Parts: sequence; structure tokens; C-alpha cells
Amino acid sequence: MTALSRRKRGGYFSASDDGPRPVSVRVKRRVAFSDADPMAVLWHGRYAEYFEQANEELGRRCGLSYLDFMRDGLRAPVVQFHVDYFASPRLGEEVTVIGRMFWNEGARINIEYEIRKEDDALAASGYTVQMFVTDRGEVLVASPALIETCRERWANGEFADMQ
Repeated sequence: MTALSRRKRGGYFSASDDGPRPVSVRVKRRVAFSDADPMAVLWHGRYAEYFEQANEELGRRCGLSYLDFMRDGLRAPVVQFHVDYFASPRLGEEVTVIGRMFWNEGARINIEYEIRKEDDALAASGYTVQMFVTDRGEVLVASPALIETCRERWANGEFADMQ
């Protein structure tokens, strides 16, 4: 097995057979000077920031923004972060960051990401897993009302235009 064949091009999470399709957003971003390394390509440490932009947009649209979490005394720290790199975007290039939130019944949020270059080539793919804790750091094993409300809206088709 080669190193290239071990890297995934998405498909980290399976769509649920009994739940709705993943919710998807697209965010445009230009690779700024402060995002690039000395070789004028997107520095590897910025990929998390780019993924986070899609994460925040999903949250805003689905009632899971950071302000919503804070209002409900919740936090959702990232407990897993993964990225596979394929073709580095260059300084000044506009990229599209795609985020897809996958349905699950657990007390977690699963999101896959893609970064697409101007020619639609896959620059990177990856995922995050977030778990729920109270604002005092107590781990929640049951889904809080905030995510249950999101799931109810999702199951009722409110996010169908985002898929």
C-alpha cells in the first residue's frame, strides 16, 4: 500500500440509513499572504482555520452557533481532527471550503470537509468530531436539547436546501 492510497478523499463518515442526508455548506476564501508559507502555498497549519469557517457556517444555519452553545451553557470541543493533503492552494488563489454535517444519534457532531481549488481539484479533505460538555467541563453522554432541536428541524426537511 502506498502513502497516497492510504489518504482518503472524503467518505470518512457514512450517511445514516434512517436519517436525512448530510447538511452541506460552501464558503469561498482567498489564500492570503498571512496564510501562505515561504513557498507561497497554503501553510499546513491554516487548514484547521479553513475547516472552521465551514463549521461556523453550518452552525449558524442549523442553530448550532457558538453563541447558541454559550447561551445554553454548552461547549462542543473538537476531540478528533484529521486532514489529508493533496494539492496545495497557492497564494492569491480562491478556494471553496465545503463542510458536510452527518446525521447521527450520539452526543457528538461529525463534519467532513473538502477544500477545492479554482479548477475544482481537491486540495484537501478531512473531518472533525466534536463532543458535548457543560460550560464547567462535564462530559455529556446524552444529546443536549440544542442538538435535539437541530435534529428535529433537520428530520423535518428544514435544511434540505443546504444538501
